[in-house]
Amino acid sequence: MADIRNIAIIAHVDHGKTTLVDGMLKQTHTFRANEAEMSQTTILDSNELERERGITILSKNTAVNYNGVKINIIDTPGHADFGGEVERVLSMADGALLVVDAAEGPLPQTKFVLQKALEAKLKIILVINKIDKRDARPAEVLHACEELFLRLATHSEHLSFPVIYAVGREGRAGLDPDQLAPDLAPLFELIVTEVPQAVKELDQPMQLQISTLDYDAHLGKLGIGRISRGVLKLGQSVALIDPTKTIGNFRIEKLFTSEGLHRVSVSEASSGDIVAIAGIADLTIGQTLTDPGQLQALPQIEVSQPTMQITIGPNTSPFAGRDGKFVTSRQISARLLKEAETNLGLKVADIGGGSFVVSGRGELHLAVLLENMRREGYELQVSQPQVIIQNNQEPYEEVTIDVADEYVGVVTTEMGQRRANMVDMHADGRGTTRMVFEISQRNLMGARNNLLTQSKGTVLFNTAPLGYRPVTSTAERLRNGVLLANDSGKSAAYSLENAQTRGQLFIDPAEDIYEGQIIGLNSRDSDMEINVCKDKHLTNTRAANKDMRITLTPPIKMSLEQALDFIESDELIELTPHNLRLRKKSLTKLDRVRSSRSKN
Repeated sequence: MADIRNIAIIAHVDHGKTTLVDGMLKQTHTFRANEAEMSQTTILDSNELERERGITILSKNTAVNYNGVKINIIDTPGHADFGGEVERVLSMADGALLVVDAAEGPLPQTKFVLQKALEAKLKIILVINKIDKRDARPAEVLHACEELFLRLATHSEHLSFPVIYAVGREGRAGLDPDQLAPDLAPLFELIVTEVPQAVKELDQPMQLQISTLDYDAHLGKLGIGRISRGVLKLGQSVALIDPTKTIGNFRIEKLFTSEGLHRVSVSEASSGDIVAIAGIADLTIGQTLTDPGQLQALPQIEVSQPTMQITIGPNTSPFAGRDGKFVTSRQISARLLKEAETNLGLKVADIGGGSFVVSGRGELHLAVLLENMRREGYELQVSQPQVIIQNNQEPYEEVTIDVADEYVGVVTTEMGQRRANMVDMHADGRGTTRMVFEISQRNLMGARNNLLTQSKGTVLFNTAPLGYRPVTSTAERLRNGVLLANDSGKSAAYSLENAQTRGQLFIDPAEDIYEGQIIGLNSRDSDMEINVCKDKHLTNTRAANKDMRITLTPPIKMSLEQALDFIESDELIELTPHNLRLRKKSLTKLDRVRSSRSKN
């Protein structure tokens, strides 16, 4: 293959980049007419959590052939929490499609991914997508994007970018928003014309940097990266190096390139192509494979450092071992270390006692790891997230909130209590107001869930990192105390009916509970112990009939992210494959009193 283009697809969450890739795959005859993928959407989001949440979590690469040109496509996450995925794969691309919603315009994570692409010196093609939306405003969005480029540009070349309009879900694009082609041919032509040719220095010694790791049941560890120069051949002898040392010499046992969604075994691949290799167990991301006669390492892949950490350990509740397959500290350690190999934004530290501090880029980043582990059969206990403070500085976020005009007061009150600084506010004239705030990550925790509740689920809440700034004061405690079970057993409807007068419950009748488990949110500031296992003693038919009239309000069932926002420093989440429980670190009242005294 003598003609290759490598492009990354970058966008804010839900602006349609993965759907656009669907059209590119289908229109280049990547699949046969009878293959299942022809009727699927978000084809590359194959991970179970990605499909459930409707977001891209893991970067992936695929390839299509357009009129004899191989186009390697790298789909990247849009959420800033997965910025490590974006940063490590942009080195494989020469250009990027920046996809922006024609109604929403550029949002915080648009800014984040564009900044990373410009830092990587990629040729940007702006794709204004979803122009068929009723509230689409392509001219205004183009102007907003031009302003964004102007703010982020560090070179005059950054201000010269082609623009194309699209309806990704229909597979149509065009240079004029009023005259779209019936297919994506204008987009493919723009890629071939604007993105630099990837094939170069074919006569130079081979060099490749590992950007991604994968695992195959038969082949073991796979290293994926772009050949930056030369030709790589099956059976070739290569040196594995990093900027400080030579790891060893190896032979290429298997060599693959991408065709559509599949890896295809090849005997050789040229510079510019993205390949997967097998047979080298020592591979890690950032290392360089090179000709043994010219040991020249490529610079290490730099990723932003974590901003938030949690403590993870084996489940120690009275129900430990009931639900999971992997319950020991050793098993948890092995799983976390394996994750850290491929998840560059994640750091793992063993703090002894069977516990580990796991640092990531935000609550969603950490929650996805925890959710994957529970689905794999792990039992865990998880602490309250803590923001990482460095040299008396803490991470800040830019928060963009779109909300119906009637809830503007709710948002300003909530963000004001959290010591946020409003930097912009404007109404669109159609009943919605957009507000932009700058706030420390510590004070932001829990705000999204609170605002979703207060706005009846209508608020749109987006964030992007602003970097570290001097530490400021924290907001006052906004959560009430909790209702605690003071006995173990099965929850009884009779007791729950009485308990719900004290606050909002988290449990149903006939649930197994234990002493020290959090069963609800108190209506007052303090914690309250309560017995919810005591059933009414039935003495006659009249009493039995009366008991049948018990009315219970449906309990609150938290998601993992909501639970991480909810718990405080003396509380834990018990996470198992089929259960999420909240508990106090000290389960008995006596232990809690002792712990409180020791702190004082």
